[in-house]
Amino acid sequence: MRIILFSFCLYFFLTNAVYGQNTGRIIFTDRSIPAADLKSADMLSNYTLTNKSNLFIRVSLARPIADDLRDLAPELPVDSLIKTGNYQFSFYVDDHLVHQTNLIPGAPYPATLKTDTVWSKPLINNQNEGAFWSQSAWNRFMYNGGDSAFTEGTHTFRLELRPYIKAPDLKVGEVIASGKLNIAVKRKPVIDASAIRLSPVKPYPGFPVSEDHFNRGLIKTLKANIEAEVFKHITGVIVIKNGKLLIEEYFNGATRDSLHDVRSVGKSFASTMTGIAIQDGYIKSEQQTLQEFYDLKGFDHFSAKKAVVSLKDLLTMSSPFKGNDDDPASPGNEENMYPAADWVKFTLDLPLDTISYKGQWHYFTAGVVLLGGILDKSIPGGLETYADRKLFKPLGIVNYKWQYTPAHVVNTAGGIRMNALDFAKYGQLYKNNGHWKGKQLLPKSWISKTFTAHLPIPGRVDEHYGYLFWNRKYVVKGKSYETFYCAGNGGNKIFVFKDQPLVVVITATAYGSAYGHKQVDQMMENYILPAVF
Repeated sequence: MRIILFSFCLYFFLTNAVYGQNTGRIIFTDRSIPAADLKSADMLSNYTLTNKSNLFIRVSLARPIADDLRDLAPELPVDSLIKTGNYQFSFYVDDHLVHQTNLIPGAPYPATLKTDTVWSKPLINNQNEGAFWSQSAWNRFMYNGGDSAFTEGTHTFRLELRPYIKAPDLKVGEVIASGKLNIAVKRKPVIDASAIRLSPVKPYPGFPVSEDHFNRGLIKTLKANIEAEVFKHITGVIVIKNGKLLIEEYFNGATRDSLHDVRSVGKSFASTMTGIAIQDGYIKSEQQTLQEFYDLKGFDHFSAKKAVVSLKDLLTMSSPFKGNDDDPASPGNEENMYPAADWVKFTLDLPLDTISYKGQWHYFTAGVVLLGGILDKSIPGGLETYADRKLFKPLGIVNYKWQYTPAHVVNTAGGIRMNALDFAKYGQLYKNNGHWKGKQLLPKSWISKTFTAHLPIPGRVDEHYGYLFWNRKYVVKGKSYETFYCAGNGGNKIFVFKDQPLVVVITATAYGSAYGHKQVDQMMENYILPAVF
């Protein structure tokens, strides 16, 4: 007992020795350091920002932020305060405010807002991307001006924390912690393409090796930029041209056999299986409505409009359910679904919003889970065995892993894992109009419907949505290349080009980052498409 008490007192003394004199300060370090081990020499005043460097913060507050929130809205109880308020991060470069972001209530955990006066989190952690809300705040800053502001050379960087509350109007308090850092930016590597060696391409079942010419210098430069972490957390690049394997490169420890977690790429598989189930007669058509599969009066918020929501509405993410993953306050946001014991019930219990979502596209993961539930209950033996028999085995895909819902139904929200070349087979099936080795696995008519620009994506120029596939165009040297593609968190993509004999797979682990998808677009526009055509 004395040893435990002594250890606690020592920890308390060391923590206060460091933080007592730093209350209201943000301390920067280049690695995660336990409080008892933190020394003055670890506190950075100068820092070199490279593509591989890490950056952590330690924040010391005079009191828990819940007390600051109470000052902004003294009429509200503390539990209401932490549901509507949090930290506001302000990022300055060279004394210019570049970006300001309000952390979503719920991250950090509400309990910590009531108690913590000292906390440590990463801003950049290349070994564990997207693990913390603090990294998301940094990534939003970089996406919204920080990347442009950090030109090569020296800069001053300042971070300020304030309390904010929205009840209902936004109120922001005074600065409760701040820190300043001199940053030398060195993010542009010197690349000698002549020293780069491309990996030899070997046949893979279903894909012979292509003899087509491509610009090897461009692909070498791309490879060098990935290895230098200019393009971060890329694990695989596969290019299939005319049904043959043209380029195959792996990074960051991945190999040909690695199973990649491609997150929401898996949503597209729900569309595929719907098409096959219609072909086999288990589903009549995508025009079928929810009332044909469920007694909706047994769920919350029953209405006649909910009863006539169609499978097509779910496939095009245009159902009127009050669910939007891009809106943290949305009742049907996917983060509210995951703790539920029954994800299908969670979705069917949701209210409708027939004004905001009257045929408009909105990203709605729970709707794809509902589609998976309908398939699972409609197909004898369930969706998992059906997909294996009707899709994966005919494609020669034997090593894959589903994720599951709490009801142990395959999770059509995403997360299916397989190697990059097997994902390329899936893309090539669509390029082949559903045909694979003498068999029509997927109706050509279904692919035609899938690869139709049904709805525009709000806030994006000339981008559309098909049946759980995205649609856009790349422009290279004045020529337009249209593609339908699957997309998943972290920069995971399967591209099927409409008028070109091309399938491209990018796998990545830049989860939760703002740059994950953007950097894939840069790779496609500046390297892959110019190299292949």
